[in-house]
Amino acid sequence: MVTILIVEDEPDLLSTLEYNLQRAGFHTQACLTGEEGLNWIADHGPPGLVLLDIMLPGISGIEVCYRLRAQEQTRATPVIFLSARAEEIDRVIGFELGADDYVVKPFNIRELILRIRAVLRRNGEETVTSIKTEESIGPLRLNRKRHQVWLNEVEVVLTPVEFRLLSLLLARKGVVQSREVLLTDVWHVNSLIQLRTVDAHIKRLREKLGAAGDMLETIRGVGYRIQAAC
Repeated sequence: MVTILIVEDEPDLLSTLEYNLQRAGFHTQACLTGEEGLNWIADHGPPGLVLLDIMLPGISGIEVCYRLRAQEQTRATPVIFLSARAEEIDRVIGFELGADDYVVKPFNIRELILRIRAVLRRNGEETVTSIKTEESIGPLRLNRKRHQVWLNEVEVVLTPVEFRLLSLLLARKGVVQSREVLLTDVWHVNSLIQLRTVDAHIKRLREKLGAAGDMLETIRGVGYRIQAAC
């Protein structure tokens, strides 16, 4: 049974989430603060997924997510942000931090459960690029099962979203992928307002890959592709 760690400082909402997620077949662990959530993970190991409120007392949800992504043990743990902030910039920041989804309050609990299941599928056996366990291009090597990337045999640390993005581009190497396709196949969203999210992640990928980032080509007015340098 998948354990979902809920970090939410509104007791009523926390109770509602616990009740409905348990009815949906999940095991839950409730925490009211970011510090409490981090301590639980330190004691019990990574949960199957973290539902994380952004506006928490003390350690914010943003800081919690940052710490999770900075540690190897929790780097690939799926995170869904819960927030009352619906502005585009807040969503972009959430995805930049490596969140797998961003849900705006108030939300429909049935829709939230569907989105939780979708994230779990993407991060489990039904990942977006499960064609091969390992692929290489130029100095880059990616292993999907181990969720690791190496550049000249030196590991490059990527967020889960960055990893899925690179993994999908590798699976479709040489073929241009539009921003809309990437949003649908990597993030599983199709809102045009999110298009700059793709650009931001491509920029971060290029920075992390150094000289190999040149293999990530921008096709102006269309999208992106990856192919070996000539």
